[in-house]
Amino acid sequence: MSVTDLVELRRDLHRHPEPAWREFYTTARIVEELEERDLDALYVGREALAETDRVGVPEDDELDEWMARARAAGAREDVLERLEGGYTGAVAVAERGEGPTVALRVDIDGLPIDESGVDDHHPAAEGFRSEHEGYMHACGHDAHAAIGIGVLDAVLDSDFAGTLKVFFQPGEERIVGGEPMANSGHLDDVDYLLAVHVGLDHPTGEVVAGIDGFLAVSQFEAEFVGTPSHAGARPEAGDNAMQAVATAIENLYGIPRHGDGATRVNVGVVEGGTTTNIVAERVAIEGEVRGDSTELMEYMDEKARRVLRSAAEMHGCEVEIATAGSAPSTHSDHELAGVVASVAREVDGITSVLESDHLGGSEDATYLMRRVQERGGYAAYVGVGTDHPGGHHTSTFDVDEASIAHGVDVLSRAVVELGSRRP
Repeated sequence: MSVTDLVELRRDLHRHPEPAWREFYTTARIVEELEERDLDALYVGREALAETDRVGVPEDDELDEWMARARAAGAREDVLERLEGGYTGAVAVAERGEGPTVALRVDIDGLPIDESGVDDHHPAAEGFRSEHEGYMHACGHDAHAAIGIGVLDAVLDSDFAGTLKVFFQPGEERIVGGEPMANSGHLDDVDYLLAVHVGLDHPTGEVVAGIDGFLAVSQFEAEFVGTPSHAGARPEAGDNAMQAVATAIENLYGIPRHGDGATRVNVGVVEGGTTTNIVAERVAIEGEVRGDSTELMEYMDEKARRVLRSAAEMHGCEVEIATAGSAPSTHSDHELAGVVASVAREVDGITSVLESDHLGGSEDATYLMRRVQERGGYAAYVGVGTDHPGGHHTSTFDVDEASIAHGVDVLSRAVVELGSRRP
């Protein structure tokens, strides 16, 4: 595809943002493109995932609703059939002779955010604003998918020697897609893995060859159930789930921090109760803990669960706690980042190359990176700068589309260079 074609693909995906395990149109559109390439294998849906590792899968009625949207948008029926049950994502494989196996991971899901409609918001002005109200590509995953296709094309058109695998991963925003894709078996022969993200507060023309500083993260859902009662006539007869939640939230933020590194806790969603004169019977919260290392995250997670159980017991309630998604910490291998930095300096439009930078957030690409690293391979998380008018995860986020070509050029050159090496 030409750069113009890749931009059009990105805009098409931008119009149809889909959240975790509901990326039906997105996957179908990617598969349509992949089927036009000279590939040796294409794994779709269940074939690309370890089925038993999926978490956070929506109820059937919600999956059906998103499937219907994809169908109405023109997704091919034969591809949609392969995605039923929320099995989204794909892995493309191109074998080009003797050489190492190199993988590229791109994520494809959107976010539950209302996209801006103001005239100076580029997608709105150019007619590719989200058609799914309440959802948008507010983190650049539409551009990532386009970069993945572009890298595949560039490598296929090169003298690359080896095997290239491109992972189109669902569910990054809910940190639920990385683990089932990592455990699918498709990574087990990979010598080098590159993952990519645009932006991250780096401007267009800047490349970060190997990002570090991934916080391990675990997200939880907790449902408190008490006993309802009339709040005026018989308040003493109730077991107040709202009060239990209030206690839990206050005490979660009071968890002692750890001397070995940074830790985080946040409650992002509170939902429950019925009306003002009823002692609340059911209240649910969603939150997360993070840590500089997987061990620090696990420390926070254990403390958080103790807080949730204690708050329920204090107020005579029951609580059910579930893990909604998680990701470990890891690092970029400097040897591989050095290859990326070297080729990036030769790419037109790249004006600054950083060897490394600290992410300060979390990413479930770490599952794929660790899978490769634990088997003796190398992994690096590459940042491709893009000017964006709003911050990530905001209604005005957008991608400078010039960065799509930058990402394709840097990553494809790195893949070709790696093809000439042995791990």
